[in-house]
Amino acid sequence: MAHAKNHDYHILPPSILPFLGALFGFLMLFGAVLWMHGITAWMFWGGLLGVLYTMFAWWSEVTVESNIGDHTAVVRIGLRYGFILFVMSEIMFFFAWFWSFFKHAIYPMQDYTYTVYSQPDIHIVDPLHLPLINTLILLLSGCAVTWAHHALVHGNDRKALVQGLAIGIAFGVAFTALQGFEYYEVLAHEGWEFGGDIFYSNFFMATGFHGFHVLLGTVFLIVCLIRAMKGAFTPEQHVGFETAAWYWHFVDVVWLFLFFAVYLWGTAGM
Repeated sequence: MAHAKNHDYHILPPSILPFLGALFGFLMLFGAVLWMHGITAWMFWGGLLGVLYTMFAWWSEVTVESNIGDHTAVVRIGLRYGFILFVMSEIMFFFAWFWSFFKHAIYPMQDYTYTVYSQPDIHIVDPLHLPLINTLILLLSGCAVTWAHHALVHGNDRKALVQGLAIGIAFGVAFTALQGFEYYEVLAHEGWEFGGDIFYSNFFMATGFHGFHVLLGTVFLIVCLIRAMKGAFTPEQHVGFETAAWYWHFVDVVWLFLFFAVYLWGTAGM
């Protein structure tokens, strides 16, 4: 037959969602610039709402495609490759903040005319209190998500899948709450300030963006939990949950680097 499908690929029908995603993304970022210059914040929030709508509509379509069998083994491989590339771009994003932190801690000169070393101004946060607790919480959360993944792949244990996801989400929420408390303590009681010096800027940008990624990962896991409770995911087809687990392990690893670099290494007086 002329229109018979004789390949394993999924040919997508025309969609306006990619155009809407680009349009709303531009409006959000351009609106952020206007907001930073004190002109208006409405364009940013409008663009953000548009981006959220596009994400919801697009991923809803992807879920429908999976449910009707369009996600063959070849398509699932492509989805995994695409997500791996996304995670690699995130790695490069955080690499920039680590580069800035180490550069200014080890070689903090501002005037390059004279190669005179000046003592780096690193403010101490006790790593064995809230940072250590948050590290353990995030690692336990990663263990719970891994348990849920194992329960799905080996035996299709729906109860363990839901329980593991719920525990992982609860630990993620606890991490966010404790990080917010840590920010409150250093800002209200320790005299820290956003952008007060190079260390403050690096600390809040690196840990703050990581906290934002934890929030995104938590939402990612919540969506997977809702889908799992509705009977979604099978041992053979669970790319959505698999990528969520990858993303959660990514934020775990980034936090470990932050903990050892910013908290432990900084406390050592480097």
